[in-house]
Amino acid sequence: MVLVDWIVLAGTLVFIVSYGAWRTRKTSSVKDYIGGGQQASWWTIGLSVMATQASAITFLSTPGQAFHDGMGFVQFYFGLPVAMVIICAVFIPIYSRLKVFTAYEFLEKRFDIRVRKLTASLFLIQRGLSAGITIFAPSIILSAVLGWNLTALNILIGCLVIIYTVSGGTKAVSVTQKQQMAVIFTGMILALFFIIRALPESISFSDAIEIASASGKMEILNFSFDLNNRYTVWTGLIGGTFLALSYFGTDQSQVQRYLSGKSVQEMRLGMLFNGLLKVPMQFFILFVGVMVFVFYQFNRAPMHFNPLSEQLIENTQYESDYQTLKEISKQNFENRINLYSEYEQSPSDDLRNNIVANQTADRTNRDAARVLLEQAAASKNTSFESNDKDYVFIHFILNNLPRGLIGLLLAVILSAAMSSTASELNALGATTALDLYNTSYPADSDRKLVKTTKLFTIGWGILAIGVACMAYLADNLIQLVNIIGSIFYGNVLGIFLLAFFIKWVGSRSVLLAAIITQLIVIVVFRMDWMPYLWLNLLGCGLVICMALFIEAMLPDNKA
Repeated sequence: MVLVDWIVLAGTLVFIVSYGAWRTRKTSSVKDYIGGGQQASWWTIGLSVMATQASAITFLSTPGQAFHDGMGFVQFYFGLPVAMVIICAVFIPIYSRLKVFTAYEFLEKRFDIRVRKLTASLFLIQRGLSAGITIFAPSIILSAVLGWNLTALNILIGCLVIIYTVSGGTKAVSVTQKQQMAVIFTGMILALFFIIRALPESISFSDAIEIASASGKMEILNFSFDLNNRYTVWTGLIGGTFLALSYFGTDQSQVQRYLSGKSVQEMRLGMLFNGLLKVPMQFFILFVGVMVFVFYQFNRAPMHFNPLSEQLIENTQYESDYQTLKEISKQNFENRINLYSEYEQSPSDDLRNNIVANQTADRTNRDAARVLLEQAAASKNTSFESNDKDYVFIHFILNNLPRGLIGLLLAVILSAAMSSTASELNALGATTALDLYNTSYPADSDRKLVKTTKLFTIGWGILAIGVACMAYLADNLIQLVNIIGSIFYGNVLGIFLLAFFIKWVGSRSVLLAAIITQLIVIVVFRMDWMPYLWLNLLGCGLVICMALFIEAMLPDNKA
């Protein structure tokens, strides 16, 4: 990075934080601080909802996911538009009619305080963990690539978010997320432009798509019923719908975004806007990753995208084997360039098959290198993430984009981290204050409740920084966040569906069913009996059936 990159990066982040704190400096009532003044327009709601979901993990992991596995991950989002329609038809009118500040207030009105506290606690557990991962994700990758101190980065991102989130609450989050989304869209569009521009002059855009297609990267739809396949049309439509319903309908970090709308119509338009734009946005981000793959067909890629790999393998018994694999990779690359040159002059199925075989051999070679890195890490008794999906895009950014744009793309990553973390801390603070603390120790004034919410927000911010400092990089960060959500969301969604549609089920049945269901889902996940997306359907269906069974066994249940 050069001076201009630092100026762009620092200027973008300072402006967002300062603007958010200044615009909402006089926020003092519960309606303004937690409800966002309930004056947000539909497009503000839509962008805020998207920014909450689109964390730094989205822009670090998703291109790497496409680089390795192609466009199939987009199927994960197929259920989202369906969920948006259901939320607009069912959830929003009920929340608006009851004039609640949190989703869990409704459960007390329908059942009792115990059910409200249980579901709020489930939200706090999973969202508290996710907040730490949201901070940790960009920190560990930027620290590895740029040499920045990991702990310092965790603290920096966390403190920046705490400043404006505590200052202005929901309104500050919504205000800053519009700027953050502008930075994100601008940066990603410019990134795609320069990726295509960096391809050889003889390779047109259509040629790049053909190369990606021939390599299997453009295969989007998979209609398989194989439960071992994580991403299929059915997984996205069924499991994805339940996950999206749970996330957007019951997760306070999202509910708080659209409850700030000025009317039911604005809330609905905002959610439909998100439903229409989210799938194309994820398609676009995945496509950027596919184009990075095409770029590295003509440019030498590192043996492993995590820069710490070279240091790890040094002075181990595996170093010579690793160097041999690097030489094989170099030869594969040179052969591939020759194959592409021949194919350009005289296309044929044989040459195309040879190119695919070369790519397969190169991937096998890299898998062997990854095994050596894992063995080297074990011999040194140190932790190392051998899966380098999350490093692909940042490596491309730092080594191939023009100066100035590097700073903007880093600002995209950090802005995304800040936007989603701000929503999470805002929701965590509000839920703790309203659903747990205030139900036991009611505040005697708006000012006192706002102050309590701010203190809890600071507390959750510090805790999230602590989780980030102690975290460890998982197989793929975007999957990790969705796994954490899937373990809890289905259960919570089932509780809400019972509250909405099955009026004769009592609170004791729901409480017992929810506790048992959560334990079962955790066991199913630990035993790896099904893809994680199906846990949403399992948890939802299980809590409903179990609550109905318990209620039938205890027909006099009035508690």
